[in-house]
Amino acid sequence: MRARTKPKKVDYFFVSLIFLLTAFGLVMLSSASSDLGKMKFNDSYYHLKHQLIYSLSLGLAGFFIAANVYYRRWEKLALFFLIASIGLLGLVFTPLGVLSGDARRWIALGQFTFQPSEIVKLTFLIYLAAWLSKDKNRARNFITGFVPFFCLLAIIAGILLIQYSTSAIIIILITTIGVYFVSGARLRFIMIFVLIGLLLISLVVRFTPYRFDRIMSFLNPQSDPLGKTYQINQTLMSIGSGKIWGRGYGQSTTKIHYLPEPIGDSIFAIIAEELGFAGATGLIIAFFLLIWRSFVIAKKSADNFAKFLAIGFGLFVGSQTFVHIGALTGLIPLTGVPLPFISYGGTALAVFLTMAGIVTNISKHS
Repeated sequence: MRARTKPKKVDYFFVSLIFLLTAFGLVMLSSASSDLGKMKFNDSYYHLKHQLIYSLSLGLAGFFIAANVYYRRWEKLALFFLIASIGLLGLVFTPLGVLSGDARRWIALGQFTFQPSEIVKLTFLIYLAAWLSKDKNRARNFITGFVPFFCLLAIIAGILLIQYSTSAIIIILITTIGVYFVSGARLRFIMIFVLIGLLLISLVVRFTPYRFDRIMSFLNPQSDPLGKTYQINQTLMSIGSGKIWGRGYGQSTTKIHYLPEPIGDSIFAIIAEELGFAGATGLIIAFFLLIWRSFVIAKKSADNFAKFLAIGFGLFVGSQTFVHIGALTGLIPLTGVPLPFISYGGTALAVFLTMAGIVTNISKHS
């Protein structure tokens, strides 16, 4: 292990982007959830207060703890964190699990509900960064590198598949394969992995009716506008109605009766409708800057563990943002995933803020 570097100033540009996006998310959540909160709880600010009290408070605690704890300490706890989070994935199939439709993705402890798949994104990234950084030749060896990596990823993906968390699988695959590639993995290993992954995903989609229906809806969005393709048509109309400058903050006409999940999986459509193409483009630019800055921090990092963590954070933010926006704009098949730092949801916000705190600490030791 390298000697601990003397802490320097944090990357304030990176931190500013994190809190700018978080503040923007709260502002847009206030608009997107006002009618819904009034209708369900007789409180226009119900969801905003819930996000502030539970999600943001946990996220800020995670950020400031991670930003002030030397990042190499997480390396020693990587295996414990991963095993614990995989155990949480299994708990969704116990009486503690919450069933919503056909999906089991949440655990309820009294009034506190959280999503283990979001936690696994962080713990698996920490473990993968620690595992790859211990031996620089591991990524280039098929037996000691590729096979263990593939088996561990297959276990996590298999559990998420049973939970109907397809979007989480895709985001984890993109991020971990990216980190594995950056670590020096041979290109043929990546190609083998991608081919096997595409084959397995194709088989799962073909023999899972609701996933197959989403692919068909993506290919022909006008086939059933009042049924299977209702959501994508509503999101496209919502985005299109914003035009260049938008209808105005709080003036969305689709967020209450027409658009499913306006405060979570569809919040980008509300942003585009109220703030227009200009506002949506500004948000995308902010995400690009955040991803770019995390890669800059990775380039300046003191060791491979830090490098892989910072790159993994950028890939997680980039892949989840692309999946969220791409699904709502018809670029990829529709799937439910929160927009980082913006959407309503405690676990996702807390995890992303904690990740950002780790990267902030890395910037202090670059």
